[in-house]
Amino acid sequence: MSQEKIDILQRELIREKEARKQAELVLEEKIALLYKVNQKLEKSYIELETSFTKKDSQLQGVFENIVDAYIIMDLTGNILKMNDPALHLLGFKNDEVDFNLMRMVNLEDVERVSNSFQVLIEDGSLTDFEIKIKTFLNLEKIVHINSSIIYHDKKPFAVQAIVRDITKDKEAEEKLKESENRLATLILNLDSGVVLEDENNKIVLTNKKFTKLFNIDADPTDLIGIDCNEASKQNSELFKNPEAFLQRMQEIDAKREAVIGDELEMLDGKIIERNYLPIIQDNVSKSFLWTFKDVTLNRRYSKSLEVEKQKYYNVISNMNLGLVEIDLDDKILMANQSFIDMSGYSQSELIGIKAKDFFPILEDKPLVEEEVKHRKLGRTDSYELRVTNRHGKLKYWLISAASNYDIDGRVIGSIAVSLDITALKNLEIQKEDLLNELAKSNNELQEYAHIVSHDLKSPLRSIDALVSWIKEDNVSKLDTASIQNFNLIEVTLEKMEQLISDILDYSSIGSEDSEKTEINTSTLLKDLVKILYIPEHISVHISENMPVVLGHKTKLLQVFQNLISNAVKFIDKDKGIITISGKELPDSYQFAVQDNGIGIEERFHDKIFKVFHSLKNNKDSSGIGLSIVKKIVRLHDGKIWLDSTPGKGTTFYFTLKKEKHGRA
Repeated sequence: MSQEKIDILQRELIREKEARKQAELVLEEKIALLYKVNQKLEKSYIELETSFTKKDSQLQGVFENIVDAYIIMDLTGNILKMNDPALHLLGFKNDEVDFNLMRMVNLEDVERVSNSFQVLIEDGSLTDFEIKIKTFLNLEKIVHINSSIIYHDKKPFAVQAIVRDITKDKEAEEKLKESENRLATLILNLDSGVVLEDENNKIVLTNKKFTKLFNIDADPTDLIGIDCNEASKQNSELFKNPEAFLQRMQEIDAKREAVIGDELEMLDGKIIERNYLPIIQDNVSKSFLWTFKDVTLNRRYSKSLEVEKQKYYNVISNMNLGLVEIDLDDKILMANQSFIDMSGYSQSELIGIKAKDFFPILEDKPLVEEEVKHRKLGRTDSYELRVTNRHGKLKYWLISAASNYDIDGRVIGSIAVSLDITALKNLEIQKEDLLNELAKSNNELQEYAHIVSHDLKSPLRSIDALVSWIKEDNVSKLDTASIQNFNLIEVTLEKMEQLISDILDYSSIGSEDSEKTEINTSTLLKDLVKILYIPEHISVHISENMPVVLGHKTKLLQVFQNLISNAVKFIDKDKGIITISGKELPDSYQFAVQDNGIGIEERFHDKIFKVFHSLKNNKDSSGIGLSIVKKIVRLHDGKIWLDSTPGKGTTFYFTLKKEKHGRA
């Protein structure tokens, strides 16, 4: 411990010693006063001792039979004798003690006790004296004392006292006072007007709300003691029917029975709810409590609510959705007109029947049973149900059902809204049939496309071979123009075969049913650039942190291959640059393929994605490449567009929608 802390502790100890010393001096002064009295009565002590010896047998009976703590002490407070209750109260083990009761008195009460002792000696008795003491066991208690002087030869020589422990009574009294104060405060600040009258019809208590309700220009305390009957007569003019008001007051006063919910209509339009309660004590009405509350807004709200209820009832009754209210046993309690029309039954026929046993077809009854269990647990759900109406026709209903609760939050049934989707369901069935037929036709068309492709390519290859043989066999006989014509035929045949292949590729997109896989687009592009023909004057840059996506790898390879090849074809600069980048968006991935080629005029931006459309005649282009790209992008729920400036270059953008397992 530091020296500074030690010094502080020492100073505290010194101050504590000085305070204790000062207290001891005060106590010594008070004891000195009593000692002076003792000196005056010194001769009486000898007589006192003799007297106790003579009367010991008489006092013994008193000590044994008295229930309260009984103490005999000398005129300075020294204990001479006490009974068992006194021993217990003051914390002593036996009565063989040498103790002055002044030592149990708190310092702040020493002077009051000394003065009371003087009064006791002068008057001969002291009654109803209360004081807080600290017992021999150091417990604080509040005691009630009745004491008197014991005389010998008409001279005071001892004090006898009956002491009662009133600690708990005092605590209870304090709590009662606190409760009364809280109750009074509560009544004064209640939102209801309160009047408490006694058996003589006099006002005992009222509050501010009462004076405010009845426009009384007075403080609530000013009304205490006023006769209630007279006050009622004076205030009767505030009501629309004063005579009826007074007559009702007289009836209540005569019967003196509880009245709940009386309504009073005032001239200013206010509606007051009045309650009357007799307060009975020992089977006798001792007082009467009146309470008054302004319920104007509540009554107006109730009327408004009733109007709204009727309005919504009309809406429910006439809306196009069938609505039923069902209890916990699945019995129908209410059905609107739309449900009546849907089911074909009348209102009287529907009420009380069990819906789950009446409407669903046999195969769907387990579904309804399960949904009923869910609703009893508070779950809300929507489901389709096949039912038969009164005429035996099969119908499809879309049902949305929710639990119905009472005011205490308990499930008491359910509310179900039904929509007849029979027509829509029939359309869905027709659509499924059409889709099945379409899928079958597509498969047949795909097979046909492969057959046609093979059948078309075979003669083209034969023609190409024949032209090549004729040219080789007659190379020395043919002039330059003829050789050029033969070369042109070969180029045309090659272009025709490429066109057939591209048409087959275009028609095949979307026909495959393969699952999407995780694709690292950075790795995909690096591998692709290695196998593509890229002229030496053109460089391809792939950005870092390319996304990882879910998709069809072969088809995405086609997209990048077409866009990169397309950029290579149309770069007219001595130093060509192709930049490929990608980034993650909230719901998709966006890619860009940028070049510094010839660019594309804005009027051609939409046309280039159409089949067989090419901006320039090119022996390597069939005009289907960008159409294939667009179709693949759409297959991945994406979109494609471009930004281009003629002479400066073009950037193709496309997006791929994020899949559930995709990650950046």
